Amino acid sequence: MTDQRRVAVWRDGAAVAVAADEPVVTAFDQGLGRGDGVFESIAVAGARAPHLDAHLTRMSRSAALLELTDPGEPVWRALLDCVLADWPADVEGVCRLFLTRGLGEGLPPTALALLAPVPAETVRQRSEGISVVSLGLGVPADFRAQAPWLLGGAKTLSYAVNMAALRHAHAVGADDVVLTSLEGRLLEGPTSTVVWAAGGTLHTPPLETGILPGTTVARLFQRAEDDGWPTASTPGTLEDLHAADAVWLLSGVRLAAVVHTLDGVPRGDAELTARVRALLAR
Repeated sequence: MTDQRRVAVWRDGAAVAVAADEPVVTAFDQGLGRGDGVFESIAVAGARAPHLDAHLTRMSRSAALLELTDPGEPVWRALLDCVLADWPADVEGVCRLFLTRGLGEGLPPTALALLAPVPAETVRQRSEGISVVSLGLGVPADFRAQAPWLLGGAKTLSYAVNMAALRHAHAVGADDVVLTSLEGRLLEGPTSTVVWAAGGTLHTPPLETGILPGTTVARLFQRAEDDGWPTASTPGTLEDLHAADAVWLLSGVRLAAVVHTLDGVPRGDAELTARVRALLAR
């Protein structure tokens, strides 16, 4: 099978395409050695990235929280155009934009783009739904908002805890995780935003908990409001999820994955998933 992975790096004022197996950073890059950087994962459909603007806005915000120099929208668009050149329109992809502190000490940051087909498992979870377990993050719900050094709301490269949570879920036979605060309030998934339907309203946890502001949930809520479906930022609990009409984990590439099992308890979706998917597909 032809390797469809693409890589582009910003060098000497231009986006440069490199082979997928070619090194693009040194071992001294602080993104590698310390996870000191930010990233975005962007859905590609029809050989284009229809929701790029929202991701670039969040990338800029994340960079500011880390006091990183964002090279700017023209750089990111050039990198994206580079990896999308001749990309097959019928292949759904995921593009990851990375920004690291590079070698530090006043030197330029590292900016690169990676593009690959969406994994089959992601497509399966999107279509079939997911089983989820709840895990505690170990911080109070309002603590990160008062502690900027914890980088709440930034999409950083420091995903070791997120990946460990997913590995734990897989070890116990689940697909994904809902993280909760020390006092049991809902936060987010390791790579997703939690949304539930109850009382005729779509709910999601408040950003004041330090969760990442989801681009997909923002798009869904705007379209739901336009469609007459009320939305709310709600400090929920696991009990709220168990009592909800439907629960989803939302992310940019997987979109709305309906939760069919929560902490071993099967649950339905009141036939609302089709409506959510239709809103996201507009």
